[in-house]
Amino acid sequence: MTDENLSEADRDSLFRYEEPIFAREELLDIRHIPGPERIVGRDTHMQRVANAVNPAIFGRPPKHLLIYGKTGTGKSLVSRHVTERLGAEAAKDDVTVRTAFVDCGEENTETSAVKTIASQLNESLETGISVPERGLATGDYYKRLWRILDARCDVALILLDEIDMLDDDEILRKLSRAGENNRVSRCSIGVIGISNKIDYPDQLTERVKSSFQHDEIVFKPYTADQLGDILDNRCDAFRPGVLGDDVIPLTSALAAQEHGDARKAIDILRNAGRIATEEESTEVVVDHVRKAKERTEANRFNEIVAGTPVQGKAILLALAMLTLVADETEFSTKRVYDTYTTIVSEIGMDQLSERRVNEILQEQAFLNVINSTRTSRGRGRGVYSTHRLLEDADIVRKVITADDRFDGFDGAGS
Repeated sequence: MTDENLSEADRDSLFRYEEPIFAREELLDIRHIPGPERIVGRDTHMQRVANAVNPAIFGRPPKHLLIYGKTGTGKSLVSRHVTERLGAEAAKDDVTVRTAFVDCGEENTETSAVKTIASQLNESLETGISVPERGLATGDYYKRLWRILDARCDVALILLDEIDMLDDDEILRKLSRAGENNRVSRCSIGVIGISNKIDYPDQLTERVKSSFQHDEIVFKPYTADQLGDILDNRCDAFRPGVLGDDVIPLTSALAAQEHGDARKAIDILRNAGRIATEEESTEVVVDHVRKAKERTEANRFNEIVAGTPVQGKAILLALAMLTLVADETEFSTKRVYDTYTTIVSEIGMDQLSERRVNEILQEQAFLNVINSTRTSRGRGRGVYSTHRLLEDADIVRKVITADDRFDGFDGAGS
C-alpha cells in the first residue's frame, strides 16, 4: 500500500516514481488478448474460426482447423480470442469448454506437448490426477490426459501454435481419433493448428492425413493502413498528448515493410515509449521510433538465436558479414564457409567441415532465419546451394558479436 504523504526525501532516488509516458502499458504486451473492438481487419477470419468451433456451444465436436499466415498476421490472437468467447458463451448453457494453448516452438516433442495440454486442463483437487513434469512415458501422459478430459470437459479445444515446429505429427492423429478409439467417452476434442508455413499439410504423414480432417484458413499480411488502425486502437496505452503526430504513421509504415507484421508494429511502439522514458522525454517522437525499430529487431533476433550453438552463430555472422560488404545478397556455401573459417580463426574456435557448415545453414533455413536455394549446375554436374539472410545483416552482426565468445572478432578480412 502506498503512502501518498511520503516526501521526496523519503524516496529512494535510484527509482522513478512517476510514469510520464505510459498509462496502460499492458495493452502493448503481445500476450494481451484485446476486446473485439481492438481487433482490426480480421472480422471474416474471426467468423470462419467461430463457424468451425460453433458446435462446441452445444457440446458437439468442433471442426479441426489449420491456420496459416506470416508472423504477426493475427493467427494466434484471433484463435485465442474466439475460443475465449466460445468458452464464456457455452457456459451460459452449462456446457464446459476448456482451451489449452501449446507453443510448439518451446514444447516441440509429442511428450512435452501432451504433458502441457494435460497440465493446463487439469485441476488435481477436482480430478485426483497428477501431471508430473518428468518421469512418465508418452503413453502414460496420454492416459492421464484422457481421464482429465472426461472429468473436466464437455469439449476441449487444443491450440497448437507453430505446429510445424513439432518433431512429428503423431499428436494430431491421436487427438483427432480419441473419440473413435474410445480414449474419451464424454469429451469432444477440436484441434486448431497454427503455422507460418502454408505448405505444412504437405509434411503430414499419410496416417495423419487420413485421420485429421480439417478446414484451412489463410491470414494475409496487414496493410499499412490496417497497422495504423491497430496502433490507433491501442494508443490509450499512453498518457494523453505524449504521442507525436508522426509516430503511429511511421511505426505502421516500418512494420508494413516487414510483411505487415502487427506484432512487430506493437513492439516498436512499446519500445519507442520505453526509450522516451529512458531519455526522460515527455513525448514520444519519430527519433524514438527509429531507435525502437532497431531494438525490436535485435530483441527478436536474440530470441531466435538464443538456443543456437556458438558454431551456428559464427556461420550466421559469416553470412551477415558477406551481406554487409558485397553487392549481392545470396552467397554459395563455399563463400560462407571461407568467411566462417576466418571468423573462427580470429576467435580461436574449432573449425567445422564445409559439409557440416552446409547442414547448419539448412537448419537455419528451416527456422526461417535464412533462405537457402539449391540450383543445378547442369546435367551430370551436381547441384550447389546459395544462402540469403532474412534478417537485417547489421542487426545480426551486432547481436552475435555482443556474445562474449566473439570478443576476438574485429571483422577484418571479411
